[in-house]
Amino acid sequence: MHRIIYSAIFYLALPVILLRLLIRSVKVPAYRKRIAERFALQSMPLGFDKNKLTLWIHAVSVGETAASAPLVAELQRAYPDAQIVMTTMTPTGSDRVRMLFGESVMHAYIPYDLPGACNRFLDKYRPSLLILMETELWPNLVHSCHRRGVKLLLANGRLSEKSATGYGRFATFTRSLLEKIDSIAAQAAPDAQRFIDLGANPKQVEVTGSLKFLVDVHGQKKSAYFCAIKNTLRPVLVAASTREGEEEKVLAAFKKCVVKTPSLLLILIPRHPERFARARKLSEDEGFTTVKRSDGAVEPNIQVVIGDSMGEMLDYYSVGTIAFVGGSLVDTGCQNVLEPAALGVPILVGPSQYNFATICKQLEHSGGLKTVKNELELAQSISALIADDKARQNMGERAKQLVRENQNALPALMKLVEPLIQKV
Repeated sequence: MHRIIYSAIFYLALPVILLRLLIRSVKVPAYRKRIAERFALQSMPLGFDKNKLTLWIHAVSVGETAASAPLVAELQRAYPDAQIVMTTMTPTGSDRVRMLFGESVMHAYIPYDLPGACNRFLDKYRPSLLILMETELWPNLVHSCHRRGVKLLLANGRLSEKSATGYGRFATFTRSLLEKIDSIAAQAAPDAQRFIDLGANPKQVEVTGSLKFLVDVHGQKKSAYFCAIKNTLRPVLVAASTREGEEEKVLAAFKKCVVKTPSLLLILIPRHPERFARARKLSEDEGFTTVKRSDGAVEPNIQVVIGDSMGEMLDYYSVGTIAFVGGSLVDTGCQNVLEPAALGVPILVGPSQYNFATICKQLEHSGGLKTVKNELELAQSISALIADDKARQNMGERAKQLVRENQNALPALMKLVEPLIQKV
């Protein structure tokens, strides 16, 4: 009954959802392309073989797609005859899939969580296993897969206190949903316990760690652009994945810092491409000499660079003296703190950390991360770290060491994948 009510509400909301999609497409035209895929009405990709083992991985957007990269590589190694279908919800996620995997996987947008759309998708692709990254619990999708015998694995499972409280308001509905998932690979013990408290079978929940610890920095090849920034020997503040209302706070902190350190360079990277132009205007309005990454070389007089490229986050962090990870000075839960950690860059974050709560606590406990309450504390911490080489280097090394110590998530996850595929 709960699922029927949920589906009815979804159908009623569909005009609003489509309108929102079209509004977003004004700034990002890609949102109005491939709309048929949102209803599983697309034609099948070239080369798809319905007789082959099909493994389906769903990752919402860029972060989850990047985290899935080691898993995809290991699945391709372990099951060379299988075909992998990846779904995302956003154009940036789609772009990331193509950038990371090229033609080695097939990509589509995940259909809206409507019974007809879910069943059409399953009819077309006929997957044997669906791997959901993090906390993508869609009732109709889970129900349709369970009914058809498609094995379900929740990988890199994360459930914050805030999300658990939300799911807990619909306890019966949530329990029936979790009972249909064959295996849950939780990032940490608190995540596992929250899943169990909401109704997951304890025997089907295991703590495997986070795939996000598997940051590959060894194959990185910096372009001449980033090498040139590094060679200037200027201190660099990388403010990455900032959200609406956060750029103003970062720029306010930066303004205080350049009084003490005039050579400081800020690389400001908004989370969403449609806000690159807005971020540049905010910077220029504050009086800073500003360019975009796409404008080319950074001249000595430049104070702010707007990072308007995709797929170069590790390159940005690699030239950083200090990293501020966005989504944390506004209440959106923080973005991926492990990329700067893997590179040994000291990390500052705001108080909103629920997307990476466990990892932030681990990093802070290790001494590799510091939480700041507001832009004033951000400015103070930046200036203090710039002035203290030893403290900065020590902080960066502790962050890197924590990443090194947590590299077992992939083999632990594959131990859960293998029996599910064998049961097919």
